[in-house]
Amino acid sequence: MVEKVQTPARGVFWMVVTGLCFVAVTALVKSLGQRIPAQESAFLRYVLGLVFLLPMAGQFMQVRLTPRLWRLFSLRALFHTGGVVLWFYAMTRIPIAEVTAMNYLNPVYVTVLAVFFLGERLALRRVMAIVAALLGAVMILRPGFRELDPGHFAMLAAALFFAGSYLLAKILSGEVSAALVVVLLSVGVTIGLAPLAIAVWVWPTWWELLILLGVALFATSGHYTMTLAFAAAPVTVTQPVTFLQLVWAVVLGAVLFAEPVDPWVIAGGSLILAAVVFITWREAVLKRRVTPLVSETKN
Repeated sequence: MVEKVQTPARGVFWMVVTGLCFVAVTALVKSLGQRIPAQESAFLRYVLGLVFLLPMAGQFMQVRLTPRLWRLFSLRALFHTGGVVLWFYAMTRIPIAEVTAMNYLNPVYVTVLAVFFLGERLALRRVMAIVAALLGAVMILRPGFRELDPGHFAMLAAALFFAGSYLLAKILSGEVSAALVVVLLSVGVTIGLAPLAIAVWVWPTWWELLILLGVALFATSGHYTMTLAFAAAPVTVTQPVTFLQLVWAVVLGAVLFAEPVDPWVIAGGSLILAAVVFITWREAVLKRRVTPLVSETKN
């Protein structure tokens, strides 16, 4: 068997591209404003995203799953549906930089949940990293020193929902192909969002539909380039690159949306990401992979 050659520079490049794609998603969703309800925006994003999955549809039509797998896929779709709605809602309420910084909590939630659902053990060093990450979240939110918006609580909950979705994906990926996991998630979330969107439906303009098509395109592209980054370099190389997403989010928020640069948000997000990088490094040393990359739990 030919050993796979890893090229860290290429992995870093593709992770930079991944970050740009996901920041583009954030900026486009932010530009939509609050005219279209969050659940409808999320539904349209997934409907339009299905277009990019059509070439793979044929090979999965004949797949037969056990009742247990159907339950796991359905539960994952339910978790992800909740996370997506909350994320879209948070995007309309709080600055881009805060959404990006708080999104770094997703892998931390996964690490904690893995203790209860995957039987993972937490050594003292990983516990300290989790505490550091939570301290970073407190720095971002600063409860008692400023008024918190519902969007902040929505983002905290969204990170938890996405973490649950990732853990289920980890279980499923050990039993079925990764492509099937992606396709059934997209279909399941679209179905889950449909009744929520219909209940609050507002007819979008052609321009809004074009923006949401851009969201779907950049989100799909981001997940694809992320797989290229994984193939090219170890996670200990690519994980720190996700810090650039916070840098770009701060710049975009300031330039395009006149959002003030908050040093507490930058410091808190940096602390959370540093904790995630440490946890990832420790898992690499121990030769196991539980904690996802920051981008892996995105919608």
